[in-house]
Amino acid sequence: MDINFIITIFTIGFIGSFLSGMLGIGGAIINYPMLLYIPVILGVGHFTSHEVSVITAIQVFFATLGGVWAYRSGGYLNKTLIVNMGISVLIGSFIGGMSSTHMSDSGINIVYGILAIIAVILMFVPKKEIDANRLDQVKFNKWLAASFAFIVGVGSGIVGAGGAFLLVPIMLVLLKIPTRMTIASSLAITLISSIGTVSGKISTGHVPILPSLILVVASLIASPIGANVGKKVNTRVLQGIMGILILATAVKTWMEILYLNYS
Repeated sequence: MDINFIITIFTIGFIGSFLSGMLGIGGAIINYPMLLYIPVILGVGHFTSHEVSVITAIQVFFATLGGVWAYRSGGYLNKTLIVNMGISVLIGSFIGGMSSTHMSDSGINIVYGILAIIAVILMFVPKKEIDANRLDQVKFNKWLAASFAFIVGVGSGIVGAGGAFLLVPIMLVLLKIPTRMTIASSLAITLISSIGTVSGKISTGHVPILPSLILVVASLIASPIGANVGKKVNTRVLQGIMGILILATAVKTWMEILYLNYS
């Protein structure tokens, strides 16, 4: 492994983890395609899809851990929201993972594609005055939060992908959670849901050690920086960036669905 490989992997991890900390989305939707294609394009290395999924799972765990650490003070982490949605996502993803064996590939992808479209629609719904509320006075329907998280968990479990980009618009639009609290709590929920994913990936024994370590370092540096930047950036700007990334994810999902169905 040469210095160009190390620099490339570190840069990819830094970008994904910075955006993860700033937007509360985990970083997988950014890092996965970059790890798959950029090292090959630059001629510094090559990863299989399986290797990328393992490396990305590890990156998400440490990026969300770094982001949560940066948000630990200031009242941004809503513990009730995190517990309600975190447990529901875990249960839902387990059920989704089990039920996916009884679904066709096209059916699985369409489920996630529909969820992605819903996420895009929600992101572009006007979010009036949600950031005017004081963080210590935020109220939400616990049963509604748990129900939404369960549905996202089932969809994510079926497809085997992270659901943070679905949780963010739900918290913003349907639960009326302020933007920065949404970002911080989404990071914590994603951290909880990533524990099982990372454990499963590591148990297979096929973990690319060096690139994983490089991404861990990049994540622990970049995610807190992104979180601190996110605390200062205008919330409308944050929502706009989230909307663009979620839209890109939805487009990518449906391009894959159409490709699989018509190729």
